[in-house]
Amino acid sequence: MVGLVSSGRPENTSKLGLPFYSKSYKNINKMRYLIFLLIALTAGAVLPLQANFNVEMGKAAKEPVFAGFISFLIGTIGLLGYLFFMRYDTSSLKTVTSVNWYVWSAGILGAFYVVAVIILTPKLGTALTFGLVVTGQMLLSVILDHYGLFGTSTHPINWQRLVGIVLLITGVVLIRKF
Repeated sequence: MVGLVSSGRPENTSKLGLPFYSKSYKNINKMRYLIFLLIALTAGAVLPLQANFNVEMGKAAKEPVFAGFISFLIGTIGLLGYLFFMRYDTSSLKTVTSVNWYVWSAGILGAFYVVAVIILTPKLGTALTFGLVVTGQMLLSVILDHYGLFGTSTHPINWQRLVGIVLLITGVVLIRKF
């Protein structure tokens, strides 16, 4: 049985009622799944905006790393505001010290991504930069899914997934040529 937090909601959900973690998308009802798909699409759609805004900040600061720092600082302030507004229960902070060492590298990986995109977008263009970013994401995602790494559900590599990767690479080549 799922325990309840002080608010009465299941302990494995956020204040918005969204699950923190699910081994499979098959456990989610269809409407919630559609909402997740739309959120993912929106999250992907705002990345080119973020990149171009960060490029502008990099030009103003004359340093892409400082532009990345500003981006993370503003994001941190926004997240702190959200946590304060939602009255986040800080008692769970004790458990973050027990995560594997590599989990802490997520912030560095995020910083690398932001700074790389700030540097690459003006040189390669938004479409090619993000075509390559998405292709890189899909290549590693298929491998992570295949082996069920880091607690993800297992989805074996099959010919359909390989065709999808080939189509992504073909799209990047077409964007590069035209």
